Amino acid sequence: MDVNLSIIVPVYNRPDEIKELLESLTKQDFKSDYEVVVVEDGSTLSAQEEVDAFHGELNISYYFKLNSGPGDSRNFGMKKARGNYYIILDSDCILPPQYLSEVQKELNREFVHCFGGPDAADQSFTTAQKAINYVMTSFFTTGGIRGGKTAVGRFQPRSFNMGISKEAFEQVGGFGRIHPGEDPDLTFRIWKGGFASRLFPKAYVYHKRRIDWNKFYIQVNKFGMVRPILNKWHPGTAKLTYWFPTIFMAGLLVSVFLMALGYFIPITLYGVYFLVLFADGFLKNRSLVVAFLGIFASLIQFTGYGIGFLRSTILLNFSSREPEVLFPKLFFKKQ
Repeated sequence: MDVNLSIIVPVYNRPDEIKELLESLTKQDFKSDYEVVVVEDGSTLSAQEEVDAFHGELNISYYFKLNSGPGDSRNFGMKKARGNYYIILDSDCILPPQYLSEVQKELNREFVHCFGGPDAADQSFTTAQKAINYVMTSFFTTGGIRGGKTAVGRFQPRSFNMGISKEAFEQVGGFGRIHPGEDPDLTFRIWKGGFASRLFPKAYVYHKRRIDWNKFYIQVNKFGMVRPILNKWHPGTAKLTYWFPTIFMAGLLVSVFLMALGYFIPITLYGVYFLVLFADGFLKNRSLVVAFLGIFASLIQFTGYGIGFLRSTILLNFSSREPEVLFPKLFFKKQ
């Protein structure tokens, strides 16, 4: 089928970020026409001036709406778009020049109604950004679910770098109100609708993730809380591997206790794992500092996700209340 691309970008109080993303779009080697739809999600720091500056270089439109979350903002943008295939990007992403060309190559080679691409760290990123990017994408920490070629099971696109056809969007109804978790929820409904998803390995983005260590903990803790909700909504998608962070941290605590009693085998096994993680982080980033910070980031990731997952699992199984009542901060209100 002929594909007309519309790029959808929700933005919330990040005018500088959207400027970097739009600048990277002006440097694309893509030869076909496409449009960019920027949706301001009730920001108090407007990005309209930054968007207006690109009117001569991009086919771009800007919309302001009341704050209702990134998922609803993406839906809003897709309804306003004129294309028949939507590329959804986060405002903190920067595109390499070949990004759109790689998307087109993949769609021409084997059309798919939903795709996702990996995220990478640019050389300009801080050491903390590189370490967080590593643990979020490494096979040794996430199983490659965010874009690794060795991803476990069917690929679940993430909304920082995701494509969906107009046909699939209209059939499944777009993103829900949950956040985070709106992207796997959409993917599962796309699968149920009879559409497939696929990884486009060369259609990667540089994902800046402007977060500190505390914000990173809060983010992964929410990821952990969301997963049991998704398992409840989509029972066939539940996996034992989602328990890994909880079991990993519990095992680490037991290993430290056993070490105090003179049993060193368990803690030695953990030591081997962290050595492997360090070596892989160094090979991927060529930096000892990033490799060390990668270990620290992995402990934050496993702790935050593991606690969130366990707490959510317990509450969902021992309470009759709906997830929106149990976890109101994970859901945006209807507008």
